[in-house]
Amino acid sequence: MARKVVSRKAKAAEAEAAEKKVATKKKAAKKATKRKTKKAAADVRLKLYWGVFSQNLKRVAVFEFDQKADAEKRATELSKGGKSPHFVQKVKEEIKPE
Repeated sequence: MARKVVSRKAKAAEAEAAEKKVATKKKAAKKATKRKTKKAAADVRLKLYWGVFSQNLKRVAVFEFDQKADAEKRATELSKGGKSPHFVQKVKEEIKPE
């Protein structure tokens, strides 16, 4: 049987070529995976109101933002007579385009 003589340089060149193939496969795999981007949220317009709420956090009445005095007056009226206390709080509601 005849033996094939292979030099160290040739073996080193083969090993480097194999490493390059593996490295290019890894790079290709990394390039193929893309991150998912979040969709841009649609512009949502909000309007601010004053809400009168009961102690159970149920909204009893809603007033325009410039009518805070009326909202507080309504809250005190509902709180009189030993009833559960009511309070005024800001409420943001979405404005739907027509």
